[in-house]
Amino acid sequence: MTTELIEHLESGVLTLTLNRPERLNALTVPMTDALLDALRRAAVDTKVRAVLLSGAGRGFCAGGDVKAMADDEDANRTLESRTLQLREHMECSRLLREMPKPTIAVARGAVAGAGLSLALACDLLIASDTVKLTSAFVKVGLSGDFGSTWFLTQLLGPRARAFALLSPVVKAEEALAMGLVTRVVPDAELDAEGLALAVQLAAGPSITLGHIKANLNVAEQGATLAEALDHEAIRHIRCGMTEDHLEAAHAFVEKRAPKFVNR
Repeated sequence: MTTELIEHLESGVLTLTLNRPERLNALTVPMTDALLDALRRAAVDTKVRAVLLSGAGRGFCAGGDVKAMADDEDANRTLESRTLQLREHMECSRLLREMPKPTIAVARGAVAGAGLSLALACDLLIASDTVKLTSAFVKVGLSGDFGSTWFLTQLLGPRARAFALLSPVVKAEEALAMGLVTRVVPDAELDAEGLALAVQLAAGPSITLGHIKANLNVAEQGATLAEALDHEAIRHIRCGMTEDHLEAAHAFVEKRAPKFVNR
């Protein structure tokens, strides 16, 4: 257990708060271990219907802890052991992207390095008007982790090269125009906006949302049209066999809001 990650489950929303505000929530091994464990549990816990990722204080996450890097705390470890640990930690990004539940990041202030990777791994990224996004890796002599190059290429296409190589600092409205964030809101409204969106998704048809994510992941990973159609067909029929689909159809006919039960 660590106080560097705070977990709170309410109304089907698991809120995970990176909690090192004095260091702009720079990632440590205990924090990342805790985040990975929480995401693994969330992926299979039926009580969790959406995940909300946030950072305590005035920044979302400044990436890795540069002070620890400067102290070279891993100097005596082998390349293989260091690589294995990092690759395991990077599963956080895959889980945020691929778990069959909506994931939302709410970000203010600094969103840099691996912090940017984690934010972009989420299905939706709600940004404060104070947000500042940057790759930052090149500035500390690193090539990038937690899916940075994959997410940037998905979102920016050829422009990802300039973003990664030059590491500009991108503010809220420019980030919105570039497609890096989903929505920009006033800083005072960020937490409420993010939670409201997470609650909305948690109240939705969870099985269907999971299949939508799976279809999108297939498309992102380079499926042909025929392959995408195959996946869509079986998932569409599967969703049509759920109680939630039948409830939604009845609610539509009866002109009322549906009540989903995740079956």
